[in-house]
Amino acid sequence: MPGSTITAPRTAVLVGPYLSGKTTLLEAMLHTSGTLHKKGKVQNGDTVGDSAPEARAHTMSVEMNVANADYLGQPWTFIDCPGSVEFANESQNALMVADMAVVVCDPDPDKAMALAPILHFLDDKKIPHLIFINKMDNLGTSPAIREVMDALQSASQRPLVLREVPIRDGDNVTGYVDLTSERAYAYQEGQPSKLISLPDSVKDREEEARQKMLENLADFDDDLLEKLLEDTVPSPDEVYAQFTKDLAEDLIVPVLMGSAEHDYGVRRLLKALRHDCPAPETTATRLGLPQKKTTQAQVFKTLHLPHIGKLSICRVWSGEIKDGDLFDTEKVSGLSYLQGHNMTKVSRAGAGDVVALGRMDSVKTGNLLTQQGIQDATDGWPEPIKPVFAQAISTQKHEDEVRLSTGLAKLVEDDPSVILESNEDTRQLLLWGQGELHLRVTLEKLERQYNVGVTCEPPKVAYKETIRNQTAIHARHKKQTGGHGEFGDVHLDIRPQQRGTGFAFESRVVGGAVPKQYIPAVENGVRDYLGAGPLGFPVVDLSVTLTDGQHHSVDSSDMAFRKAAAQAMREGMPACQPVLLEPIYEVHISVPNAFTSNAQTILSKRRGQILGFLAKDGWPGWDEVSAYLPQSEMQDLIMEIRSQTQGIGWFNWTFAHLMELTGRLADQAVAEQKEVA
Repeated sequence: MPGSTITAPRTAVLVGPYLSGKTTLLEAMLHTSGTLHKKGKVQNGDTVGDSAPEARAHTMSVEMNVANADYLGQPWTFIDCPGSVEFANESQNALMVADMAVVVCDPDPDKAMALAPILHFLDDKKIPHLIFINKMDNLGTSPAIREVMDALQSASQRPLVLREVPIRDGDNVTGYVDLTSERAYAYQEGQPSKLISLPDSVKDREEEARQKMLENLADFDDDLLEKLLEDTVPSPDEVYAQFTKDLAEDLIVPVLMGSAEHDYGVRRLLKALRHDCPAPETTATRLGLPQKKTTQAQVFKTLHLPHIGKLSICRVWSGEIKDGDLFDTEKVSGLSYLQGHNMTKVSRAGAGDVVALGRMDSVKTGNLLTQQGIQDATDGWPEPIKPVFAQAISTQKHEDEVRLSTGLAKLVEDDPSVILESNEDTRQLLLWGQGELHLRVTLEKLERQYNVGVTCEPPKVAYKETIRNQTAIHARHKKQTGGHGEFGDVHLDIRPQQRGTGFAFESRVVGGAVPKQYIPAVENGVRDYLGAGPLGFPVVDLSVTLTDGQHHSVDSSDMAFRKAAAQAMREGMPACQPVLLEPIYEVHISVPNAFTSNAQTILSKRRGQILGFLAKDGWPGWDEVSAYLPQSEMQDLIMEIRSQTQGIGWFNWTFAHLMELTGRLADQAVAEQKEVA
């Protein structure tokens, strides 16, 4: 197979579902390339891909890990990404700077749908990618590879092209046949596969699979199609060249196989990357960057490390970066190559390199560094994934509040899919993320890096209250304290308003019964009361009209009329039939259509009002179910959706309206609020 002539460092990103074996594959690739003398194991917590303490504690990747290697004289950067959907934002940012993505999966048709969100993102961004079917040593009596391929194809918009067929010995997979060269190889643990004669037992399957491979390639090349029609056998070099061309244009998805744990197929994967992976300048063009000789570098990850500070991990597209270079007012304070969390200082970085830049305080993930300054993210850079799960947090120690604010600000910068919100309605500090595990890991980092412990609880529901009836009320505030006293007298009409119109205040006083300078104080007194009505919640959708009153030339004041107005509201509101309002959100759940009924069931049992479902635009085989859902039913919604959709369903939400809540749930909410008060 011809080798690539590209000399600039290329970047391959490993993505795939949780437990598919990405971190083990990275370890095998680093060991096979000679970068590591000994492979670590995920269970032992000593792999490059689980360098964070939180990753080792949970025995899973929780952030991207960068590693550098040389293979057959060519430099590479490999980026291992978390498999959990709760850390998908990490994967998306890494994939944006990838020359090639390696999608790792199990040889199990039932798990193929888990690849759909990953493959859709790759297709949407036109990122070249191949699939590595891992754990082939555990295939056993599992379905034939054609069944696995059919299941994988249902999750991909691009045609999958099988490049190998497995050689079986009973229930064991002992090697493979390369469909391009038509050579057979036997696996050897920790060593290169051994060339063997093509077994008779696999000849028919090999011929069928090879013909299918050539037909897939011929769909994108007229010359190859003509040869097939004329029964002319194309040379291996022609086939390899067609693979390289089609893969670079993201027209096809090659499929390889092996076992990372035993090093089966790892060298074949590395050789495929070496031959087929596009050059960095091709990736830069895909991102819409002009071809320049001047410096262009894109930040795709921000990281704050104890005793080191802020690191901006970037991919250099053109030119070079040196220690001390200026971008706007930001000065590069140290360059480093990364090997997990281990850092090696370097003096410069050139096109294709992935390096960490020290202490670029104003630089954010997605920024493009150029000699003209720091620019916003390129067109098409993904927005942070909208959060779907929240926890209300508070410090365990009052003196930690400043450290809490500082630490969370840095963690939010590290992971843009985490959002911090100070909720005015419930007076809680909310931490939003992609799920319970996502927030747990974030708070573990907070405690480890910033020595801040927090207490978590579910967020309170932002109930409101309104009124059904109107009333007229008269209140007088009078107080004599010696010298000037306090006097304010008001007549108020309190009326309900249409839902969603908010609060309105009006004065109809005539004849100066309440002087004009005191009317704003009356409105302020009314507003003071609206923070907590008869049921204990903020009051909305009512109008208050000042119709009459009295004043005293000496004792009246702004404060007196403000107190009189608040008193009038306290006395009048209980007579207006107060009623509780609960917030209703419009939710859209995205699921494979095999799980559409599951989504509808989830919504129905949560008091949801289902609005309908439609085929999800741009997602063949997926539906989007829409509904109105009370906020009180949304806290663990994402967990149930994932549990009912093999972990791949999700939802987005927006506030829709407030709706009356009566009965047992309303009584319970009011009782809880009074207990808190």
